[in-house]
Amino acid sequence: MSILVFAVVISAALLHATWNAIVKSAGDKYLTTIMVTTAAAGIAAVLLPFLTAPARASWPYAGWSALLQIAYFLLLARTYELADMSQTYPLMRGTAPLLVALVTVFQMGDSLSVMAWIGVIGISVGILSMTLSSQLGRRKGIYLALLNAFVIAGYTLVDGTGVRRSGSPAAYTLWVFLLTGLPFAIWAVAGRRTTFIPYVARHWRIGIIGGVGTMASYGLALWAMTLAPIAVVAALRETSILFATLIAGLVLKEHIGTRRIIAAGIIASSAMILRLA
Repeated sequence: MSILVFAVVISAALLHATWNAIVKSAGDKYLTTIMVTTAAAGIAAVLLPFLTAPARASWPYAGWSALLQIAYFLLLARTYELADMSQTYPLMRGTAPLLVALVTVFQMGDSLSVMAWIGVIGISVGILSMTLSSQLGRRKGIYLALLNAFVIAGYTLVDGTGVRRSGSPAAYTLWVFLLTGLPFAIWAVAGRRTTFIPYVARHWRIGIIGGVGTMASYGLALWAMTLAPIAVVAALRETSILFATLIAGLVLKEHIGTRRIIAAGIIASSAMILRLA
């Protein structure tokens, strides 16, 4: 991996953690989430006319992915209402690779190497440690984060198949962003116009930053995968867990104890091992 590709993947990880921090720090997390998804959909709508349409075989996958992404964003907003980002982000992003690995083993007949099983066990230990270190009142947020990990694993598996059948990975990805953001925008304008429009007028900048962040994060990772091994890029992108923990402590001023830091480190490093195995 060249220094350029390394820097791009690290930037993608930082962008992903940053737009999550934007949602976490917002006063109204649902309206902020809608702004982010709407901005991403708007960018996708502008870019799609310049790209070759994805093959029809991939359309159902794009539709299912959009439904799962909608569930993901709703769960994300609710999770950040109930618990700290330094707890929930590692659980959401670190548990998903574990679930994907287990599904491929038990449902698709794949086998895991010794290193992969070390990654699986490490993530499990990190999850248990993160859960036990949380206060009882915040356990619901922890459980929602774990539920969202299943959703992330779901759209990862769907997109993994869909993008291969699309013949146009970039267009497929943009269609997913468009199909995800459009229902949010329609619902907000039709059902919450009196609160959504004034909210956008006051906070449109963070909506654009978040929308650009979520698209750029994914786009940069895809670009890096064309120049470096996919497993290496995917593993390096798991550094977003560490960035999220740092942002939560330094910017959001969350209290991050030693146990939480260790748990986040275990989840991040184990996810990397699992990706590389």
